[in-house]
Amino acid sequence: MIWSMKSNFSPNLTPRSEVVATLPAHHGALDFAELEQLGLEPDSILDFSVNSNPYGPSPMVRQAVAKVPLDRYPDRESLGLRRALAGYWDIPAKQFLVGNGTAELLWLVTFAFLRAGDRVLVIGPTFGEYSRTAALMGAQGEFWSAPAEDDFAVIPELVERQIDQLQPRLVFLCNPNNPTGFLLAPEIIGTWATNHPDILFVVDEAYQAFAAEARSALTQRLNNILVLRSMTKDYALAGLRLGYAVGSDQGLIQALTQTRPAWNVNALAQAAGLAALADRLHLRQCLEKLRQAKEKLILELSAIGLPPVPTATHFFLVRVGDGAGIRLDLLRQGLLVRDCASFGLPAYVRIATRRPEDNERLVTAIERLVKGSALAGNERLALVRY
Repeated sequence: MIWSMKSNFSPNLTPRSEVVATLPAHHGALDFAELEQLGLEPDSILDFSVNSNPYGPSPMVRQAVAKVPLDRYPDRESLGLRRALAGYWDIPAKQFLVGNGTAELLWLVTFAFLRAGDRVLVIGPTFGEYSRTAALMGAQGEFWSAPAEDDFAVIPELVERQIDQLQPRLVFLCNPNNPTGFLLAPEIIGTWATNHPDILFVVDEAYQAFAAEARSALTQRLNNILVLRSMTKDYALAGLRLGYAVGSDQGLIQALTQTRPAWNVNALAQAAGLAALADRLHLRQCLEKLRQAKEKLILELSAIGLPPVPTATHFFLVRVGDGAGIRLDLLRQGLLVRDCASFGLPAYVRIATRRPEDNERLVTAIERLVKGSALAGNERLALVRY
């Protein structure tokens, strides 16, 4: 929703100019109002638009959540979960801050570190909340976008040149990246951070579990790298919202702690996080099944003339021509993919691998669209052969 300038508010009640000027970021997942307009029930939709674990949370999570007393305030410091994370990472608990999903942590980062007029570099195409939260603080967003002709690969020397020229206060990087699935070696991030010790590098590693070869930027042990992690994706806790920030410099974590709301992580999410971390076997099994399903899905899409962009993750881009139109065609069949216009890629959709039987339904539906486009003699669904 865009703020109406025809408001009858007095000048003292008018929002800050940054609030008026900043547009909402567009996200995937179900739009319940849209489904209602189309006469569709949410439970009837197979959602390929979210990059989460389709096998769901560990049974231990459901058991733990059922035991949480709802009449008691949660631990405001998330001590138990921070200690469990410390054991998981072999990093002191004081270097962690738990948040209400990675999205809240982004808000805390910009609130704690950005001032009006600061420059922020966003390495894209990527998640819209990086630039949005910066803009709401009055910061000046700048972009370096990976080229489509290089399969959206980040070119380190070009990014470094951009950093040298802009001298931003903060750099946002999603690794592996959403929506492209491109994975950057942590040593490259470490080189940037070492060469620019006065710049804060915020590395969103929400999807690292889905990339078998991924290594965290935490391995660089640099004070100007802050890593954000989501537990809503790999552990399938999206309905509860859970994530955490971790950094080598305790001062970064303390700054975020100073800005967070009281009781920002509810008791159900904390209990779920503890249980999820305790069941490592469940996650390993889910990731292996997802890896196999992804390989098959990519082969099947390639066979019908729609080869995905190379990816390190279980989600990927597919060039289809009219991304928004294809999304709507599939949604009417009960299948939701993510059109990528909000990433600046209107010719693409993003697809996240689901269970094999779900993937088969998607491939069948897309194949029908391909044949229908060919019979109609139009290019609504553009076949891209490399």
